[in-house]
Amino acid sequence: MCTICGCESAQHHAPPPGEAHDHMPHHLHDTAHGHEHTHAHSPASMHTRVLQLEQDILAGNKHVADHIREHLASHHTLALNLVSSPGSGKTTLLVETVQRLKGRRPVAVIEGDQQTSFDAERIRATGVQAVQINTGKGCHLDARMVHDALHDLPPLDHGVLMIENVGNLVCPAAFDLGEKAKVLVFSVTEGEDKPLKYPDMFQAAGLILLNKCDLLPHLRFDMDKALGFIRQVNPGAAVIQLSATTGQGLDDWMGWLEQQCTAA
Repeated sequence: MCTICGCESAQHHAPPPGEAHDHMPHHLHDTAHGHEHTHAHSPASMHTRVLQLEQDILAGNKHVADHIREHLASHHTLALNLVSSPGSGKTTLLVETVQRLKGRRPVAVIEGDQQTSFDAERIRATGVQAVQINTGKGCHLDARMVHDALHDLPPLDHGVLMIENVGNLVCPAAFDLGEKAKVLVFSVTEGEDKPLKYPDMFQAAGLILLNKCDLLPHLRFDMDKALGFIRQVNPGAAVIQLSATTGQGLDDWMGWLEQQCTAA
């Protein structure tokens, strides 16, 4: 079980073979050698062990993420990690995006969901290659999953790799997937208080796409308040207001993408 979030994806969080950390908590070493301990651990001691295990998990993930980043950079490939809560319209936006990108640059998608291949099938219907990752009880993608999925994709020289993460505004904030930036899709149907409720995710975002703006006339969504909350937790993040269904703001989104591709 992953101590970061409680999801059952610890096998993906392990360090690469041959790079196990010598500072693995001693109680795990002892258990592996068949020794049982009946003495109680103090809360402070257990807290220290949990923190150490969390650091080991994230360090192992970071090692793989850096490897991915180096590989993608060698092909001048822009990788973006799309994150959001469930129902934000992330997949609809992604479909519209790859349809516009495929005539300009090589593009492929890695799809993350706990179950089903519905989203990958929607991407493939556009003619763009997509790899589905089902995490089961896991609530986020990690770098090892992305690394393995890349073996099923061709090199994207001067292209774009879109990684659609599992719908979750908590755990994906902590896991580097080797991306250039996290792009947060924030729907106006979620309420303007989400930046304050989930600050880690909003702080981690390099770009925030405020989606479903076509529904604003039907909602009690305070745009000024939402933008103020975003600035409160992430003053430097760019924000684009758009609608994936009507096309509003998509030119601005595509312009941002092109700037990132040029930089890559």
